[in-house]
Amino acid sequence: MVTAEQVHGNLLAEVTGKTKSPVPLADGLITKSRNLTLGVYVADCAPVWIVARNGSAGALVHSGKKGTELGIVPKAINRILEASTLVPEDLRLVIGPCIRPPCYEIDFAATIGEQARNCGVTDVLDEKICTACHPDLYYSYRREKGLTGRMLATLTLLP
Repeated sequence: MVTAEQVHGNLLAEVTGKTKSPVPLADGLITKSRNLTLGVYVADCAPVWIVARNGSAGALVHSGKKGTELGIVPKAINRILEASTLVPEDLRLVIGPCIRPPCYEIDFAATIGEQARNCGVTDVLDEKICTACHPDLYYSYRREKGLTGRMLATLTLLP
């Protein structure tokens, strides 16, 4: 498994089987390699999966308030499209559990969905789950005032 260091930025790293982990300064990982697991840790920021429907490429992105403002998700979408023959309609994007209003003043998850649709991605799934509202299921950095664990999101392109 290869993980991102996660510094709340917008650096994306292309990952192959020989990539150092964690990838320094990266908040997003992109791969075309099969049977390689990508990972990002979250505790209020959103894990975002961007996957080609045919399984040829994928990205796993850590995007909170700052990463969303810096456009890490559109950047990942564009990198996948530039490195392939895929078009936006070939991609599926999933926004995972993250903090949301009213527990947080900014709805960055809604912005992520809007950014994806502005890039032409029409298949956007967001179950609108708030990490802060479900202490029995999710860690929340804000709810627990920084004294919390992390959840691991993973992505593996299967053969």
